[in-house]
Amino acid sequence: MTTDFWSGKRIFITGHTGFKGGWLSLWLEQLGAKLFGYSLPPPTSPSLFEVAAIESLFTEHRFGDVRDAASLTQAMQAAAPDIVLHLAAQPLVRYSYAAPAETFAVNVMGTVNILEAARSTGSVQALVNVTTDKCYHNREWHWGYREDEALGGHDPYSASKACSEIVTAAYRNSFGQDGRPWIASGRAGNVLGGGDWALDRLLPDIFRAIDAGEKVTVRNPMATRPWQHVLEPVAGYIALAEQLFTHGEEFAAAWNFGPADTDAQPVQWILEKIAEMRPGFVWNIDAADAVHEAHYLKLDSSRARALLSWAPRWTLSSALQQTSLWHDAWRAEGDMRSFSRQQIAEYEASGR
Repeated sequence: MTTDFWSGKRIFITGHTGFKGGWLSLWLEQLGAKLFGYSLPPPTSPSLFEVAAIESLFTEHRFGDVRDAASLTQAMQAAAPDIVLHLAAQPLVRYSYAAPAETFAVNVMGTVNILEAARSTGSVQALVNVTTDKCYHNREWHWGYREDEALGGHDPYSASKACSEIVTAAYRNSFGQDGRPWIASGRAGNVLGGGDWALDRLLPDIFRAIDAGEKVTVRNPMATRPWQHVLEPVAGYIALAEQLFTHGEEFAAAWNFGPADTDAQPVQWILEKIAEMRPGFVWNIDAADAVHEAHYLKLDSSRARALLSWAPRWTLSSALQQTSLWHDAWRAEGDMRSFSRQQIAEYEASGR
């Protein structure tokens, strides 16, 4: 990731009002990129978009729905971007059980619409579709999934993301041979970090309970996930987009951005670490309303390590500490844009 490359590049980001999109926007603007955004309004209040004043980072941004193909295409063509980063999604497993049609419409047809818009926008040279580790057909293996493993999904969210990957590959194979745009996808683990207030995510639920002086309720304390700080996959998306733009076909593929094997830990491990940092924090277990969720999931990120020189920099313990510090700064009414940029700087300077 170099300012020489990113300075002045026109970047179109969908989902910039979300948690991961906000961190991506902060980092790219810091690298000198000109940002254009298209997204629904922030999904929560408070939100990173609000507390870190993300809107003012953008040359132009619009509130819009990726299911609206005409509006999306018009916004992209007006922006005339060099690179498109597609993060807009319905991102929650449990919500997908309540709203399966919405989940498939957003995550599948939204992907089709962004790819169609990019095809019709002559300036676009590279497009990265951000999906998830849950796109794999989960066999509950105790080793990491590689990018060529079978796709699938038990729940609507996971299945919709597998479909998004299939759509992405079809467009890459069918229309990517002329090199405009080159198309890749990024699959990350369970991200955590400051500025996430989503429902039914472990860390936001924990901090809401702590702030309210209540117990947090967990469904499956032994569920194991590839936990990582949000800056880990964001660094991967940025590195991938740069190489995709610069070298084209060699990087037009699917890429995993997961943590070290030692950071694929059960929910119980997270709870115990938070209790060490926050004396008095307690939890209870209630699986009464639990829907099916995978018990074990890991990623193999060997391709990104070898070809993108990408590797996770923060241990899970460090990621939890950074998330806790961010939350405390927000509670103290700090300047959260400056604090977030400070964490980006610390991440850039760090190594495992």
